[in-house]
Amino acid sequence: MRRQRNDYEHIEQVKLFNWAKEKERLHLHLSLLFAIPNGGHRHKAVGAKLKSGGVKAGVPDCFLAVPKNGKHGLFLELKHGKNKPTASQNWWLTSLKVEGYETCVCYGFEQAKSAIEKYLQLEIGG
Repeated sequence: MRRQRNDYEHIEQVKLFNWAKEKERLHLHLSLLFAIPNGGHRHKAVGAKLKSGGVKAGVPDCFLAVPKNGKHGLFLELKHGKNKPTASQNWWLTSLKVEGYETCVCYGFEQAKSAIEKYLQLEIGG
């Protein structure tokens, strides 16, 4: 059975959160990184319930709730392979940037880790 793209994206996101958990003892800001679970395939009833509760399509995958360098925080959208952001994802990324947040699209764990390190101005490695 072939893996779907979002499976690979999920695996990369798990790597990112494992890395952040491992490094947060040294860099407490990493404990303020969290996922926004608004994607994936769900039963229609569950989707309707989530939507009525405020879940919106296109919101980025992760948020680092640390103001830095005049920005309010960092939103990350994880992608895999040739997968590109959707129109609603691009709308959110652009809108959040206009509102003073740093945003980026990252292709895998390494790019996401680098984006966080750059944003926090850290040299963490590993």
